[in-house]
Amino acid sequence: MILLNLHFMNITDTPIKKLLLALFTAILLWIAWPAAGFAPLLFVALVPLLLLEDTVYKQKNSGAKSRLFAYSYFCFFFFNLLNTWWIWYASPFGMFGAVAANALLMAITFQLFHFTRLKFGNGIGYTSLPIYWLAFEFFHLDWDLSWTWLNFGNGFASWANIVQWYEYTGVLGGSLWMILINVFVFHALQAGKKTRKNILIGTAFLIGIPVITSYFIFHFYQEELHPIEVVVVQPNIDPYNEKFSGNSNEQLTKILKLATSQTSDKTRLLVLPETAMPDGIWNEELAFHPQIERLHAYTENYPGLRILCGLSYYKLFAPGEKLSSTARIFKDNPAHFDAYNAAIQISNSPKMPLHFKSKLVPGVEKMPFPALFGYLDDFAIDLGGTSGSLGYQEFPTVFKGDSINAAPVICYESVYGNYVGEYVRRGANIICIMTNDGWWSDTPGYRQHCQYARLRAIEHRRSIARSANTGISCFINQKGEISNETAWWVPAVIKGEINLNNKITFYTKHGDILGRCSFIGAGFFLFVTFLARILNRKK
Repeated sequence: MILLNLHFMNITDTPIKKLLLALFTAILLWIAWPAAGFAPLLFVALVPLLLLEDTVYKQKNSGAKSRLFAYSYFCFFFFNLLNTWWIWYASPFGMFGAVAANALLMAITFQLFHFTRLKFGNGIGYTSLPIYWLAFEFFHLDWDLSWTWLNFGNGFASWANIVQWYEYTGVLGGSLWMILINVFVFHALQAGKKTRKNILIGTAFLIGIPVITSYFIFHFYQEELHPIEVVVVQPNIDPYNEKFSGNSNEQLTKILKLATSQTSDKTRLLVLPETAMPDGIWNEELAFHPQIERLHAYTENYPGLRILCGLSYYKLFAPGEKLSSTARIFKDNPAHFDAYNAAIQISNSPKMPLHFKSKLVPGVEKMPFPALFGYLDDFAIDLGGTSGSLGYQEFPTVFKGDSINAAPVICYESVYGNYVGEYVRRGANIICIMTNDGWWSDTPGYRQHCQYARLRAIEHRRSIARSANTGISCFINQKGEISNETAWWVPAVIKGEINLNNKITFYTKHGDILGRCSFIGAGFFLFVTFLARILNRKK
């Protein structure tokens, strides 16, 4: 009803009213967003912005057309700000940088749709919008400024029951769904009474069929019974004032005391959080480091137990050894070393496989475009432990043993559906997320992060054990349902039986098909749009 009033009152006539429309889209997206948002608002959230674009499209004033970019940037800036303001607790500069840069990319994407519509009209124009947007989100998955937190498909994370079909499409399918419905609703507002009725009927089908399909999948999906007992520890160590400056031996004692209260002879996995061993362990001392030895000794009390633990890890390069792209030189000697945010598996076996975090946080763990900005490493946001450009590995490591193949997913990696799928393609039949969400205080940040994990469970039909230093530790079943959820800022330990699964979903096998196709389609639209502009200028 509000949207109808906005349309028929010609509210887009003045700059102030155009700004209000742009702000209205930002507010709707904010209210709809996890963790406590009302996701169905996503189906109309873009309509005010589309009304704004349509008004500009119909104006002959070229200045108004150029100002559309400013209006859309205003919209996406506030969308980003309202949903990720909590980055402030880690770094005010980092928060404004992330908000400004991501809003810029979104505004550019929306402007490309406007250019295409100007050149080719409504049919091709509105067809290009979801293609451009999915291409943007797909591109945003894998480059130096990757920040996929606000990909539209993530907005349904708290309403996982209606997106069970993500096992076929991944999050990009949700983005496509949302944009298409917004376009349909917008056209219903523009149409006459009879046509509007037909468009609204089509919109109802576009909403209803995926929702009904999702509930059908949810109701009939049965996990195969391959249960294992898993214990998850949430030590609740203050990341600002204790974790990286306190006594790490005392911290490990606290962790093991919590673990002992729930670990039994039946326990197969004990999952500890990111950087549970924060001091930094060098590669040459790994086998005999005191804290590693303590964890080895702990496993001797429980047959078949494996510990998955986060740690800060350093590698010293031997003379003449090939250096990594992120290798650093000591200040007082010419030797080189590299630093990693890592995970390790410890058991009764002498083998201790390592995984080095691959998806690094821009500006914190990775300096974007090192050829240009590598000299700024010393100014990277310092969140304790190691900062600057960390080392990484191209492909993830699966921790294997007996029939349990665990994916050690470290923090930010859990936001990437296809990347987590690479663990599964390499044999993982359970996902273990290790994170430290205490940087963001008691804000929506850590709750959003946990909700996004539900989408990984659905996409790959893998049970998840989530260990947070603090925030939310929990278990998530293969339908995305959370259980044993812990509270914020309390030490906790949880135990549960979760099922292994070795079956591969369509999305796991094929990845982001929608993204790849949209990327090609966006390239085609860009080419023909700018070719048409060049030809028109010559005429």
